[in-house]
Amino acid sequence: MGQSDIITRLQQDILRMQGQRPVVGSLEGKVALGPVLGAFPNKIFPTGAVHECISASPAATAATSGFISGILGSLMQNGGSCVWITSERIVFPAGLKYFGIEPDRVLFIHLKKEKDICWAMEAALQVEGLAGVVSELPDLDFTVSRRLQLAVEKSGVTGFVVRQQPRKLHPTACVSRWQITSQAGYHADEMPGVGFPCWNVELQKIRGGKPGSWQLVWMNGRFQELPAASVIPSQAILRKIG
Repeated sequence: MGQSDIITRLQQDILRMQGQRPVVGSLEGKVALGPVLGAFPNKIFPTGAVHECISASPAATAATSGFISGILGSLMQNGGSCVWITSERIVFPAGLKYFGIEPDRVLFIHLKKEKDICWAMEAALQVEGLAGVVSELPDLDFTVSRRLQLAVEKSGVTGFVVRQQPRKLHPTACVSRWQITSQAGYHADEMPGVGFPCWNVELQKIRGGKPGSWQLVWMNGRFQELPAASVIPSQAILRKIG
């Protein structure tokens, strides 16, 4: 798919999505990230900015997608839609409902070439009224990240770049850098089953804030700190599988 085709599709799909409500009102304090909020300036998740997420494996990419979905659910609660740009069809649209996202409010764009993904993300980030834009991209240099950041500073859209198995970690203009991995599900009532989804969340960089790491669970429609009794230390895991 060439750039002219991408432009045409973006224009057509965004016109279709304009029938839905744009984001209304301030989102300050409405992104329910539990204890992680204390790491941000003024304890508010930075919207209208680009967030970089590092994934070292396909499993980590899936975990990162789930974590971002939880944030997007908060960003979309006042209306609006989002764009998700991928090279592989790894996101299950119906599963987004678990995070409070209606699948018909998400425009999925599948592209193979990195330059097309970069271009499509920059174009989408310029569309005022979108709640968020997610792009899966292995590499991101400072120049490209700066263009993305300039786009959101004008539009107010929040962007997420999921870097799948990056070849090198360059400095970027993104406001934050995250690394998300999965953790065994949490069973609040000790009943058998999959349990509530959990993540190991590492905030490696945050402009004007304090990096840190947390274990989170998605429960009752929001992120919460994983109860200490359910956190299994890495050495204990090794003993179990050794």
